[in-house]
Amino acid sequence: MSNQLDMKEKTIDYVLRTTWLAVQKMYNEEASKFEATMATAFTLLSIDPKKGTPSTSLGPKMGMESTSLSRILKTLESKRLIKRSPNPEDGRGVLINLTTLGLEKREDSRQRVFMFNNKIKTEIGPEKLNHFFDVSETILQLIHEKKIF
Repeated sequence: MSNQLDMKEKTIDYVLRTTWLAVQKMYNEEASKFEATMATAFTLLSIDPKKGTPSTSLGPKMGMESTSLSRILKTLESKRLIKRSPNPEDGRGVLINLTTLGLEKREDSRQRVFMFNNKIKTEIGPEKLNHFFDVSETILQLIHEKKIF
């Protein structure tokens, strides 16, 4: 019962931030076992495994600035997890494709995401999880519609 009281005294942004930082730390610890980071794993998961992904759409898809993404792509390329090729649909653009090793690492990352999601779903249950998604969606909507500040 005291845990519920503690949670009520904390601000919503504090709970969101500390929870996300804990998730990020957990994923980074797991990724380090594979000489990777959460950011590199997230990038692998964001690349279409069959068709590849245009480099220009990857940043927006991930909600990431192009300078941060460039650094991650260089790392992935140096580890031979991705390859860049001219985009046949856009002569100036670059297509990011996963290599065979990149596909393997992507699958490892995907399995970890499933493990996390399945554990949370099992522990929380569908009703509470639906409330969590509803609350998260409302927060995002309020922010996007600039109804807070």
